[in-house]
Amino acid sequence: MLRRLLLWDIDGTLVRAGELGALVFDQALEDVFGRRPETRVRMSGKTDPQIVREYLALMHIAEEEHHVPAVVGHLERRMAAAAEELRANGTICPGVDRLLAAVAADRRILSSVLTGNIAPNAVVKLAAFGLDRWLDLEVGAYGSDHADRRMLVPVAMTRAATSYSARFTPDDVWVIGDSERDLACAQAGGAHCLLVGTGRTPAEELAVLGADAAVDDLSDTDGILKLLTAGLD
Repeated sequence: MLRRLLLWDIDGTLVRAGELGALVFDQALEDVFGRRPETRVRMSGKTDPQIVREYLALMHIAEEEHHVPAVVGHLERRMAAAAEELRANGTICPGVDRLLAAVAADRRILSSVLTGNIAPNAVVKLAAFGLDRWLDLEVGAYGSDHADRRMLVPVAMTRAATSYSARFTPDDVWVIGDSERDLACAQAGGAHCLLVGTGRTPAEELAVLGADAAVDDLSDTDGILKLLTAGLD
């Protein structure tokens, strides 16, 4: 019987896309407006629509509600076209493949994602490294569901409950991410949070934010699995 729901962030937690992550935003903005931003916004922990809105403000472009869907549409197209480049130049974060396999083998756990990526781009990034096989992406929560990441835990919980006829309380849920925004999202949904220092913020800075735990990376399969399944025995 399913008793725990794990929601994994993608960028900086499971994989690193490198320069490509920012480049596709440049390209999408150029597709719509004929020019690229002169500087880049900090993207860590934000949803794709939120990032687009920040770029529009940076570029002094009004009527953002009209433009956001257009840019997001081109963002999806650009990421799909860059899948091979992502596979060649991106990386899986340390310990991720082994940990996801171990989690998938535990029948008490449902593992999915909670990410700022729009859903199609999340699939591209995970499939590029074969990580999608360990996750039920149908029950995940994405930037395409809500521009405010803090609203996404209930989205995933509802989808999981519907798909599996399983009842999850917030105490049954863990958000695993690499930024303070992942923690804010978990706290807003009443979930537990594990922060990992493979993104832009080192683990020692994450450790003081108030998450349930913070680690350098996900290499300690046994220790992290023990943490995420505490109370299930």
